[in-house]
Amino acid sequence: MTALDPAVGSLPTELVSRLQELLGTEAVLLEDEQVQEFQDPYWIPGDSTYRGSAVVLPASTEQVQAVVRLANEYDVPLSTSSQGRNNGYGGASPRVGGSLQLSLRRMNRVLEIDDELAYAVVEPGVRWLDLHEALEAGGHRLRLSVPDIGWGSMVGNSLDNGVTYMANGQDFSAACGMEVVLPDGELLRTGLGAQPGNPGWHVYKRGVGPVLDPLFMQSNLGIVTRMGVWLQPTPEAYQTLSLNIEHDTDLGAAVDAVRDLMLAGLVRGVPCFYGAPLNGTIIKDLPMQPGTAWTDEQLDDHGRETGLGRWSVRIALWDDPDVMAVKRAKILQVWSRIPGSSVYEGPVYTPDQYGEITNQTEKVQIGIPHLDLLDLFPPFVGHVEVSPVAPMKGDVVTEVVDIIRTTLVSNGFLAQIGILAISARSAAVVTGINFDKTNEDMTKAALSVAHNLINELGEQGYVPYRTHLHFMDDVAGHLSFNDGAYHRFLGKIKDAVDPRGILSPGRYGVWGSQGSERGNDR
Repeated sequence: MTALDPAVGSLPTELVSRLQELLGTEAVLLEDEQVQEFQDPYWIPGDSTYRGSAVVLPASTEQVQAVVRLANEYDVPLSTSSQGRNNGYGGASPRVGGSLQLSLRRMNRVLEIDDELAYAVVEPGVRWLDLHEALEAGGHRLRLSVPDIGWGSMVGNSLDNGVTYMANGQDFSAACGMEVVLPDGELLRTGLGAQPGNPGWHVYKRGVGPVLDPLFMQSNLGIVTRMGVWLQPTPEAYQTLSLNIEHDTDLGAAVDAVRDLMLAGLVRGVPCFYGAPLNGTIIKDLPMQPGTAWTDEQLDDHGRETGLGRWSVRIALWDDPDVMAVKRAKILQVWSRIPGSSVYEGPVYTPDQYGEITNQTEKVQIGIPHLDLLDLFPPFVGHVEVSPVAPMKGDVVTEVVDIIRTTLVSNGFLAQIGILAISARSAAVVTGINFDKTNEDMTKAALSVAHNLINELGEQGYVPYRTHLHFMDDVAGHLSFNDGAYHRFLGKIKDAVDPRGILSPGRYGVWGSQGSERGNDR
């Protein structure tokens, strides 16, 4: 774990002047309160380890290229974010303190919407809220797959392997075709975009030759300035189901049942398992429960009071009404085989009723982005996420849950666990470790528990699907096959395309030769 170091750098005066000339003074943020908006909102109060020196907000790809070239000229590390709303994983904070932060919030145009092929092309500042508004205003009968809070960047979420919940959320399959500014300022287009004017850029994922798109996900090898995103035609009918189990001991059977339903094509999208008391917040809009660990008796009581049991699985059906009815009957038949199981059914909605939906989880699963969930969290609560990936087998997922729960409870933290079935074959076990973000000791304690948990899980063979920037080197250390061949190879690529180590050094443990020196200087 990186040692805490309050020192941050400062920018050369000449560089600041040139940035202001390039972008305008209003797009170069230098004041403390301005820069603070682009820092991790849940980090240790008063600690500046991951604080940037300034923030620049380009408005075009050409301006991004120019900023990258200036960073190279002045040998200043450049840390990029889209909206920077990835709270719980570090937000917009740079991995190396003192970096010049490049925020893409002003690049917020929806560039294209194709109704026939169901895709859009967006810049990285476009939020789910923005594209949804554009779809509604243009009368497009298309839905986008969204996360639980709609304020983030569609591009940024995809680049960090963030989860959304409709059909294109499965296996992170929405993204297709990118425009990328490389660390030397060069411009590249991936896939069929490599051929000027090719109409298949945003509909065919492979391209010709090596596929580059994944190389720019969770990496520091380029800055994505536009991306295609696949959408879903508006379904004729829509219904949510909460599949509940009364007993914690039946979690494994529930995981196996959902996996088999997904493999059979009866359940699409990303089913989510929520343990008590988190299921009450997600399914029934109950206020989030902060505080210390609960006993099994308290958790059982919560399950009985809400009718949701110890675990609830959030799924949705989107289909022709007759087909949907058949699928629903088959799902309920499988679920009924689990002792003590129950079902909480939402209404069946048709497209003219989607605008009337008020429950936040029903909005999410039909692609209506919102901020409602924020109102259910007390304002003093911060969180750090630990999110290991596990095969979609009941005994394996249960083992991971038990490790997480035991570690959190033994340290006095409430285990708020969600299991996201990101495909029929794998799940991300997402745990938010909640704390009072105004309390320095509590914040440090939560980070310490998260650090220990990541390493304990790593020793058992599990690593997170994404991680807080504070733990990126720890996670990288567990990818140790053949003396760390994976990161040695990434280091060679980094040195080849970014020999000065300018772009986001240290992101996900990828430093390169020059980046390592920057990390040592912190």
